[in-house]
Amino acid sequence: PHAPAGMGAVPELSPQAPLAVLSKVELRVSCKHLLDRDTLNKSDPCVLLLMQSQGQWMEVDRSEVIKSNLNPVFAKIFTVDYYFEEVQKLRFEVYDSHGHTGVGTHDDDFLGGMECTVGQVSLGVTPLRGPPPWCPLPNPGFLQIVAQKRVTKPLFLKYGKFAGKSTITIISEEISGNNGYVELAFRAKKLDDKDLFSKSDPFLEIYRIDDDRSEQLVYRTEVVKNNLSPVWEPFKVSLNSLCSCEEKRKLRGVVWDYDSRGKHDFIGEFFTTFEEMQKAMGENKVQWDCMNPKYKIKKRNYKNSGVVVLLDLKIHRVYSFLDYIMGGCQIHFTVAIDFTASNGDPRNSCSLHYINPYQPNEYLKALVAVGEICQDYDSDKKFSALGFGARIPPKYEVSHDFAINFNPDNDECEGKSSSSGVWSMARMSLLTPHTPSGIQGVVESYQSCLPKIQLYGPTNVAPIITKVARVAADEERTKEASQYFILLILTDGVVTDMADTREAIVRASYLPMSIIIVGVGNADFTDMQILDGDDGVLRSPKGEPVLRDIVQFVPFREFKNASPTALAKCVLAEVPKQVVEYYSYKAFPPRCPRPPTPDPSLGSPQ
Repeated sequence: PHAPAGMGAVPELSPQAPLAVLSKVELRVSCKHLLDRDTLNKSDPCVLLLMQSQGQWMEVDRSEVIKSNLNPVFAKIFTVDYYFEEVQKLRFEVYDSHGHTGVGTHDDDFLGGMECTVGQVSLGVTPLRGPPPWCPLPNPGFLQIVAQKRVTKPLFLKYGKFAGKSTITIISEEISGNNGYVELAFRAKKLDDKDLFSKSDPFLEIYRIDDDRSEQLVYRTEVVKNNLSPVWEPFKVSLNSLCSCEEKRKLRGVVWDYDSRGKHDFIGEFFTTFEEMQKAMGENKVQWDCMNPKYKIKKRNYKNSGVVVLLDLKIHRVYSFLDYIMGGCQIHFTVAIDFTASNGDPRNSCSLHYINPYQPNEYLKALVAVGEICQDYDSDKKFSALGFGARIPPKYEVSHDFAINFNPDNDECEGKSSSSGVWSMARMSLLTPHTPSGIQGVVESYQSCLPKIQLYGPTNVAPIITKVARVAADEERTKEASQYFILLILTDGVVTDMADTREAIVRASYLPMSIIIVGVGNADFTDMQILDGDDGVLRSPKGEPVLRDIVQFVPFREFKNASPTALAKCVLAEVPKQVVEYYSYKAFPPRCPRPPTPDPSLGSPQ
C-alpha cells in the first residue's frame, strides 16, 4: 500500500571492521485482539519494522494493510541480517491505516508496539515508554536464532500502558546459506459464486505446513474482482519460505471470496508439495480440485468448488560471491590518485603527497590496505593505476585520466627491485615481503611520478569512471561472469564535476563495476555523501536512478588510528553483495558452479 522508507538499517560508519553476517532471518508477524480505532468498521492494521542505528530508530520496512481485521496475519515477510556479535534492537509498531492518507503517526492511529532484539527469543520485553525514543531494553544477552522460533508478547501504548489484550507474534526462521527462489503463476476456473448480486472476488493464499502441524502463510495474492475464473499475477517466494527447501513438505492452498469488512468467505482448499508443483515447468500445467470439506460431506454429487491451475513454475538459483570467485571470476583493481594542487607541494612536509622516510602518507596507506585484499582475487596480481588533476609531460597539459607509469598502452604497474635512498626507507614501513608485486608496482610508479608532474586541477573524476567503465563494458559483452572491476578513487576534496560524476556512476551501475572513494586529509566531505546511495537513491542530473548502489565513500580520518585492515574491511564489505547483485541482474551463472555448500563468506571478503 505504501513504499517502505528503506530496505535495511543504515550501517554505522566506524573504524572497527564490519561484522560478518552470521545468517539472514525471516520474520513473520501476526497480531490478536487489536484495539478497534474505527467507528463504523474495524481497524485496518499495518505493522512497521524499525531498527536502531547510531541511537536512532529507522523504519526499514512495513507490511501491507489488512482491511477491517483485529486479528491480522500479515503476508509480508521481513528479512534481517543477523550478527551474533551485536545487539540488534528491533521495534514493531502497529498502526491503523486510513486509506489514501496512509499510515498515521498520531496517537489515535497507534495500536501498540513492542521492542525486542534479533537474538532475543524468550527473555522479557520492556514496554514502550514515551514519548519516543522509548527506553532501551535491558541487555538481553544473546540467544542464537534457529529455525522455527516463536515469540508472543503484549503490545504496549506509550507510557507503559497495555494496549488492551493486544498481542503480537513474531515467528523467526533462519535462511539456509544457498537459497534460491521460485516464481509461480496461478489461475482458477469455475469457482463457486459466493455473492448474491455479483460474482465472487477471489484471492489465493499458500501455506506451508511445518513439522508441528502449524501453518505458516507463505503468500497472499491480490484480489481479482467479480471473476469466477481469475488469473492472479505471478509472484516470487524463496524456497526457504515456501517449503523449507524440502520438496516433499506439505503445502496448503486456500481460495477465499474477499469481503471488505474482513469476513472473507471460504471457497475451497487443496493440498500439494513443491515436488508436485515442479511438474508445471515448461509447457506443462498442474491442477488441483478446489475442495470445500463441508460440501463434500453434505452434497452427494459434489465434485469440487472449482479448479486451481499452476500455469508456470520457474526456479531461480541464487549464487553467492564465493560461487562466482570459485567459478573463475577475476576482480580487476584500478586505483585513481588525486594530483590536484590542493594536496600541497610534494616536497613540503605538510603536503598530503609528501614521501616521509618513516611514515607513509594517507594515499599510500589506503592504497596498500585495499589492494592487499583485492590481490587475492586477481590472478595476475597486476593493478592499473591512473592519476587525475595534474599537468603531465611532455606538453604539460591538464589530464584527468593518465597512467601514472606514463604508458598509455598499458596502465598496469609491475614492481621492480629498488634499494635507493628515501624511497626504500619509506617502503620498509609500508610494504612487507608478502606484498604482491602489483601493489609494489603502483607504489613505485606513484613515487617516481611525483617529480615529473605539476599538481593542478580541478578535481574531475568522471573521466576516470568513464574510462574504467569502457573496459567493463567490453567485459559485459562476453556474457560471462569472468571479470569484475573495482575502482578505488583517492581524493583530498569534493569533486568539481559532480553532475558528470553522477551521470557516469548511473551508467556504471549497469556494468560489472564497483567504486570506492576514500577522502584523504581534513577537508569537509559532506557533499561527497551524495555519491553514496546509503541515504537515498543516487540519480543522474536528468533524474535517472542508479540500477545498483555501487559507490562506497569513507573519509580516511575515520580510520587514522585503526589497524591497516580496518579500512579495507569497511570499504570492501559491500563488494560481495554488489558482485552478486550485478550477475543476478544479468542472469549470469558462475562459469564453473561449485557443488551446493553453505556460504560463510557473503559478509565481507576475507
